[in-house]
Amino acid sequence: MTRTSTAVRGIAGTNVAVEWVREHIRHGRLVPGQRLVEADIVAATGVSRGKVREALRRLESEGLLTIEEFRGASVKRLGRDEVQQIYQARMALEGLAARECALRADDRLRAQLLDVQRELNEGEHSGNHDRFARLNGTWHGLIIAGSGNEYIAQFLKRLTVPIYRLLFASFYTAQRIASANADHRVITAAIVEGRADDAEKAMRAHIHNGLDALIELNTHFDT
Repeated sequence: MTRTSTAVRGIAGTNVAVEWVREHIRHGRLVPGQRLVEADIVAATGVSRGKVREALRRLESEGLLTIEEFRGASVKRLGRDEVQQIYQARMALEGLAARECALRADDRLRAQLLDVQRELNEGEHSGNHDRFARLNGTWHGLIIAGSGNEYIAQFLKRLTVPIYRLLFASFYTAQRIASANADHRVITAAIVEGRADDAEKAMRAHIHNGLDALIELNTHFDT
């Protein structure tokens, strides 16, 4: 019985395939260098082979896959230098986002940020690393959206797609989670209190700390 339905045709079908691949990379079910088999994605998602190919081309343009003639698509390998460059760009852009968010945040956004921070605090010692990673993404997303700068949001989205799995992998111990959330509390307080300089400085340090944590792992990207 085929899984193909009107829900996975057309643009929606391409999006389904894109998200399937992203999630499998994010959770380590597809690893750097691993070849993607179109038939497997078709069987798993019910999307047509043509839409799967469109999805793979989109993911290549985002920097998540490599497509080679006669070999097809594979998960892109990231070298240490490339990861460092991505994180350096994130430091600048997310630092600016935190500054702008501190200057622009209204009562609603401040309340949302505090709510997410409370969830992060509750999840810090839960042992559920995947949930903490997702909350971390929500927290960063609120600050980026709160900057009011669409260009920052677009550039950061492009930067973070290739390091999805690394962002999740960075929360690999309770100690790392505690350290990251200590940074979160400092940044959240600075934004809520409108301390723009402090928010930018703390966010830059937070991103740098994330890079240091990944370098300690060093098995998660090519040297």
